[in-house]
Amino acid sequence: MANQSDGPLTGRTALVTGAASGIGAVVARRMAADGATVLAVDRDETGVKALARDVAGIEAVVCDLSDLAAVDALPGEVDVLVNNAGLQHVSPVHEFDPERFSLILKIMLEAPFRLSRRVLPHMYDRGWGRIINISSVHGLRASAFKSAYVTAKHGLEGLSKVIALEGAPHGVTSNCVSPAYVRTPLVEKQIADQAARHGIGEDEVIEKIMLTPVAVKRLVEPDEVAELAAVFYGPASASISGASLSLDGGWTAH
Repeated sequence: MANQSDGPLTGRTALVTGAASGIGAVVARRMAADGATVLAVDRDETGVKALARDVAGIEAVVCDLSDLAAVDALPGEVDVLVNNAGLQHVSPVHEFDPERFSLILKIMLEAPFRLSRRVLPHMYDRGWGRIINISSVHGLRASAFKSAYVTAKHGLEGLSKVIALEGAPHGVTSNCVSPAYVRTPLVEKQIADQAARHGIGEDEVIEKIMLTPVAVKRLVEPDEVAELAAVFYGPASASISGASLSLDGGWTAH
C-alpha cells in the first residue's frame, strides 16, 4: 500500500514499537497509508524487514527495547510515537520471577518513558505531536497471575496522563487505547498455553476464560485497534488528550 499524498500524516514521521507483527504491524501499515514515514521498531529483524519490504513508507529499525541505551539512541525527530511493544508472563506473585518482572516493566513502561522523553523536544519545537500508547483493559482492571503486565499497563496509563498535561501548551496530545484480548501472536500463545494447562480446547479457552468478563463475546481484531489509534492523530484529535479509550467489549462496564 503506497503512501497517500493527502493523508493526515503527510510529511510527518511516526515511530511504532513492536511493529513486526500483531497490533504494531497493522498500526504501522495504517499510518503509512495515511502518509507518514514510519519507523517500524522491533527486535524481530526478519519480521520488521519483511514489513518494510511489503509497505512503501515503512523503514525497519531493529532494536531490543530491553537495551535502554539502544532505546536512547533511537531517532528523536518523530511527530507521532506509538508505544506498543509488550510481552506477557503468567505466575502468582509469590512465584513470579523478579528478573522477568523487571524485564516486563523495562520494555512496557521504562522504554515508553524514555522514547517519550526523547521525542518530546522535537514535538515541542514543531508545536504538534501525538503520543499514542497501546495500553490494555489491564491498564484499567486487574487479573490474577499477571502482576507485571497489569503493573506496567497501569503505569503506562498514568505516564500518558502526565505527558498530556505537560504537552498541552505545546500542541502535543497523549492518549491510550485500551483493548481487551486482541487476536495477536501474543494472545494466540496464551490461548495455546491455557489450553494445555487446563486440558481443554482452544475454543473453550477463548469462551470460558478470556471472554468471561466481556459482554461482546469475540476477540478484538488488530485493525480495530489501528482504527481507534488513527482517531488520536486524525483531524478530530486536537482536544483529545489524557484519555483512555476502551475497546474492551464492555469489560469495564461491570
